[in-house]
Amino acid sequence: MRSVLFRGLLLAVLLALSACSSKFITYNGPEVTKIEVHKDARVMKLFHGNRLLKQFDVELGFGPTGHKEFEGDGKTPEGRYLIDRRNPNSSFYLSLGISYPNARDIAYAKSLGKSPGGDIFIHGQPNLVGPRGPDWTAGCIAVSNKEMRKIYAMVRNGTVIDIFP
Repeated sequence: MRSVLFRGLLLAVLLALSACSSKFITYNGPEVTKIEVHKDARVMKLFHGNRLLKQFDVELGFGPTGHKEFEGDGKTPEGRYLIDRRNPNSSFYLSLGISYPNARDIAYAKSLGKSPGGDIFIHGQPNLVGPRGPDWTAGCIAVSNKEMRKIYAMVRNGTVIDIFP
């Protein structure tokens, strides 16, 4: 009888611990209708209409000055894009895809004889190594894993993201 009770208690504890470790949380607040990233201030703001819901400090690409021009330049894009995909199995904790490149980005990179690149995301920290110094990404927008959990829960596909210099 004791071993059955002990196993039941152990199972309950393990289930409770696994629920606590989940990287997915629920958000029941106002819809995020727009994201703004201000590269110069290194901040990302989430809005419902004109109302600021949350603000986060961010790390950017290793070449943060100016708009992303081609693959490998390390710059974070500038302009209006959309959140177009979600990756719960990202190499960077969780990630939300940004619709870079658009037609203008593709045409400009092509005029330089280069690829525009892609795979630009808002994401957490790398899974295999610890946090790095400032502006370490290859053009993405990085936050802490704790912050990424909130952002991932709050932001839906189709949300506008404006990235300013």
